[in-house]
Amino acid sequence: MTTPSPLKAALLVLAGAIMLSFAAIFARLTGMPPTTSGFYRMVFGCLAFAGLLALRPEMRVGWRDNWAGSFLIGAFFAADIWFWHRAIEYIGPGLSTLLANFQVFLLTAIGVIWMRERVGWRFATGLGLAMGGLWLLFGRDWANLPPDYRMGVILGLLTALAYALYLLSLRGFQIRHGHIRPEARLLQSTFFCALILGAANLVEGNSFDIPTWNALAALIGLGLVCQVLGWLSITRGMPFLPAGLVGLLLLIQPASSVLWDYLIFGLRLDAWQLTGIGLALVGIYFGLRSASRRKLG
Repeated sequence: MTTPSPLKAALLVLAGAIMLSFAAIFARLTGMPPTTSGFYRMVFGCLAFAGLLALRPEMRVGWRDNWAGSFLIGAFFAADIWFWHRAIEYIGPGLSTLLANFQVFLLTAIGVIWMRERVGWRFATGLGLAMGGLWLLFGRDWANLPPDYRMGVILGLLTALAYALYLLSLRGFQIRHGHIRPEARLLQSTFFCALILGAANLVEGNSFDIPTWNALAALIGLGLVCQVLGWLSITRGMPFLPAGLVGLLLLIQPASSVLWDYLIFGLRLDAWQLTGIGLALVGIYFGLRSASRRKLG
């Protein structure tokens, strides 16, 4: 793969983060049950990855190998989508995406406990700021929040845990089986994620019907724009940028999701909650920067 210039690499990561910021918006716009929209996100994503591999033979390298590992990756991703799409229903696209990005702290905690990794002041500072932001957003009036809203917060944090396990397993299996191209691995894991969510949709008794053309357009956006193009853009640009810039650019995703939620769905927050979002975003930035330094160093 040709090495991109620093400007092109930054634009790739920026574009990918913006595309990912629309995932929760598309999921909400489908108007479909959470598991059903998650299933179709994986179906369209799988079809897009299959088409990409058909057109680019060099991306097929290793696609027949380690399907068992991809099943575990897909299972964690299915849990991520299952929790997250429900959180979107309860607390909206913006706040659910913000909570999902707390994965950086859970991922680091897993690394400290399991792999004896060390953390520095950036992580400690980021965690403190993020926890303060979380309390301003939800903790100040927790007892008076509606039950569904509280459930949405819990589901958002469970999303972060499932997302952290997904990233950890993806990274681990790619290290152990380095000959498998990332695109081939993503095809495998997306396929298994679609199977799991499809089975869950059957158990829940949901219809697989796509009710409107607008719902179909939103599902295609989920699968093509978010599941494929967004992640490919980020993975193409991220290795060629400094850790601090990567953290700053990835922060665009939760910040943009909150903005789209405000513009499209009328999200309204008081001054304390806006302060909480600001603290959480700064905390996530420090957490991302700490994680990027460990991976790059």
